[in-house]
Amino acid sequence: MQLVDYSHSFLSVVPAFLALALAVITRRVLLSLGIGVIVGVLLLTGGHPLNGLAHLKNLVVGLAWADGDWSLGKPKILLFLLLLGIFTSLLTYSGSNQAFADWAKRHIKDRRGAKMLTACLVFVTFIDDYFHSLAVGAIARPVTDKFKVSRAKLAYILDSTAAPMCVLMPVSSWGASIIATLAGLLVTYNITEYTPMGAFVSMSLMNYYALFALIMVFVVAYFSFDIGSMARLERAALNEVHPEHDISDGSKGRVYALIIPVLVLIVSTIAAMMYTGAQALESFSVLGAFENTDVNTSLVFGGVCGILAVLLCTVGTINAADYPRAVWVGMKSMFGAITILVLAWLISGVVSDMKTGEYLSTLVAGNINPGFLPFILFLLASVMAFATGTSWGTFGIMLPIAAAMSVKVDPSLIIPCMSAVMAGAVCGDHCSPISDTTILSSTGAQCNHIDHVTTQLPYALSVAAAASAGYLALGFTHSAFIGFAATGAALVLLILLLKNRQPATLD
Repeated sequence: MQLVDYSHSFLSVVPAFLALALAVITRRVLLSLGIGVIVGVLLLTGGHPLNGLAHLKNLVVGLAWADGDWSLGKPKILLFLLLLGIFTSLLTYSGSNQAFADWAKRHIKDRRGAKMLTACLVFVTFIDDYFHSLAVGAIARPVTDKFKVSRAKLAYILDSTAAPMCVLMPVSSWGASIIATLAGLLVTYNITEYTPMGAFVSMSLMNYYALFALIMVFVVAYFSFDIGSMARLERAALNEVHPEHDISDGSKGRVYALIIPVLVLIVSTIAAMMYTGAQALESFSVLGAFENTDVNTSLVFGGVCGILAVLLCTVGTINAADYPRAVWVGMKSMFGAITILVLAWLISGVVSDMKTGEYLSTLVAGNINPGFLPFILFLLASVMAFATGTSWGTFGIMLPIAAAMSVKVDPSLIIPCMSAVMAGAVCGDHCSPISDTTILSSTGAQCNHIDHVTTQLPYALSVAAAASAGYLALGFTHSAFIGFAATGAALVLLILLLKNRQPATLD
């Protein structure tokens, strides 16, 4: 079937932006994504309904079958979601969640402590953003519920620590992939003053959005810096009751019955990532293993091990008749997230076929002052990631473009330009309702998806505005330190301006 080529037409952005606009306006995510998919396939097939239906079928089949062979990465993510739902449900039915929340209430004295605990867990679970959002959500949710922290605040903390930490760490699924991409680009443009690892570290130091997004999380957690609809939802949370934690009173639950399964989940996932990555190596190295790891298989393995650990640790605390119910409740809790995720993947396929990324990349053209290049690439990468819902896809498209443009305009800007792309990709991913990480952070927090999107947006845009100032300073001075200082100064100014409109603190 011949598809219409939209690589040079503004129509290429219509399906993605239509879905985004409808999601924000109507707050009905499934309907909005569905309309975006349908409009996209009709545009691609010239408005022929039957051809559009056939292409939609190909997109659905392509989630598990591509190029004449099984492609099980996405189904494994869906399976991991089901396993994690069962995992958390068993912990709830056994009373372990309640026991941990009771323990935390004795040792964590206030709402601030609950939020800081959640934020600090990223230093343990930074190996993968999916894993972080779901695992930390399962660990922290009973604690934040106990202290009346809103689910929207929990989702924000999960989302704004996941991708920013992963993109900064070389020993993560993100870092390893980016380093592999950099190795090829450095060879292509004959750049010898950097090793791939050295280039990655330099780029991380200039990734102002990721660095200051993490700083902003701790500012928000410690000072209860609530702006926009976050303040409203935080006030509402003070009177909110989450009945799912009342299934068991925790009298039979034990704290170790939560801690041990969570540790098993984390350790077994890391071990599986190392093992699957090592299979592709002749000589083992940690970085090489993470570069070649099969993240999705590792997540499924970790999920299975976590459930087995829960079963062993909760023998006698769950009635035999309650096990089927616990499994069903856990799976059912994930059905909404799975449906959203599948539709997000479908619209991502539409966006790819529409060549939205290629069209957006053509917007950077003509003669420009080299000093503006990092700033422009940051904005473009942000728009591209927002429209496509993927950081990784933006990396794949924009890093080569950034390298080529900087080598042509000013070779000394190659590292600043590529760091700006990395920052913009994370920024756009944070803001996008169709981003995998945004969806999974809502899932991990069990928060309404649009509530998460709308409450996170003011924080993400504030950091993005500050980072824009940093990339302007970086482009004209070529100094990473001046760019960092400019970002910090701009963010402090924005926080002070927004603080004057902030309601009274809740902590």
